[in-house]
Amino acid sequence: MSSTPSPELTLLYDGGCPLCLREVSFLRQRDQRLHPGATRLAFVDIDAANYNPAQHSGISYREAMGRIHAIQADGTVLRDVEVFRAAYRQIGLGWLYAPSAWPGLRQLADIAYGLWARWRLPLTRRPDLDQLCSCRSEATSHHP
Repeated sequence: MSSTPSPELTLLYDGGCPLCLREVSFLRQRDQRLHPGATRLAFVDIDAANYNPAQHSGISYREAMGRIHAIQADGTVLRDVEVFRAAYRQIGLGWLYAPSAWPGLRQLADIAYGLWARWRLPLTRRPDLDQLCSCRSEATSHHP
């Protein structure tokens, strides 16, 4: 009896963000090419109406929309630039993000990501986080 191995890393991404979709597409395609039949990455669209925090380490919609998160196979939650370091390691491109972990550069990478996270929604012409969360709670309150 064979079973599909569980992914090494599950990335929570915003399916309403065109730049996020481009990144997910790249990661997914490379993972499938390198690991056919046993991909190492899984992806969860947090913008989907059926996103359930309880199934994803309790990471709320607001938390996930505010900053990127990933969940390792052992349940460890990663945030921010560490997500990219881990994802790129899984697809054989860890060297691209490795410098972001070096002393000095780590702080700069974290600051740069923090700025991106803060401005991602306006830069992609989306409503702000409060508006998205408000729409989300209104939509879920109308469905039993």
